[in-house]
Amino acid sequence: MSYSGLSVTPRFWFVVPAAGVGARMAADRPKQYLQLGSLTVLDHTLSRLLSFPRTSGIQLAVSDDDPYWPHSRFFSHPGIQVCSGGKERADSVNNALKALRDRADASDWVLVHDVARPCITHDDLNILCDTLKDHPVGGLLGIPLADTLKWVGANGVERTVDRRYIWRAFTPQMFRYEKLLDALAQAKERQQDVTDEASAIELLGFSPQMIEGRADNIKITRPGDLELAEFYCQQQEIQGITKDIHYKTNG
Repeated sequence: MSYSGLSVTPRFWFVVPAAGVGARMAADRPKQYLQLGSLTVLDHTLSRLLSFPRTSGIQLAVSDDDPYWPHSRFFSHPGIQVCSGGKERADSVNNALKALRDRADASDWVLVHDVARPCITHDDLNILCDTLKDHPVGGLLGIPLADTLKWVGANGVERTVDRRYIWRAFTPQMFRYEKLLDALAQAKERQQDVTDEASAIELLGFSPQMIEGRADNIKITRPGDLELAEFYCQQQEIQGITKDIHYKTNG
């Protein structure tokens, strides 16, 4: 199947916005540079994406005054290109997409992944790519919400929300290069805030597909998450899930 008459074998590019400061971690540095076992969170994440066989390249968006990125073990890796990060996540992703313009075709897939999700597995990445490779829109990883949800007003609980239709959105979120670039541009033009790439696609009237992934693909947001992520990484290693991931510095 082709997309708009273009290439029948689109490539898979990763975009990693990494310009945030992670204020909720209350740490002395952005959370992506905190230590997670023997590596930083950033290096864990990049290692898993770089070692994924279908990766065509990674576009990393970092702050222009970031003093920590040059100390990453992947600072000079040929598979990673760097661009300036923006004030908001959408700005960083937009900058990264523009930096990919000379390499990515309109029909190529872009997988936007949170830098603070270091437990992503190749199994989840393959499920995402295989499920969406011929999809007209794209989609994202997530899991159905198991908790009972309450709608709370000024005076307390007003009603119980039907959780059958509620999912937690994870990353990567995978969309065609041209469609995602257009979606973010239109959201900015309309001054509509988007918290993830799927919401920008939704504003164009499209319905991204939700694909169930692993629950251990957590996002490090608060101090306790770092310890939990380390536990999950250790368990994945014990189970052999990360046996094909190699922490190396060259291509």
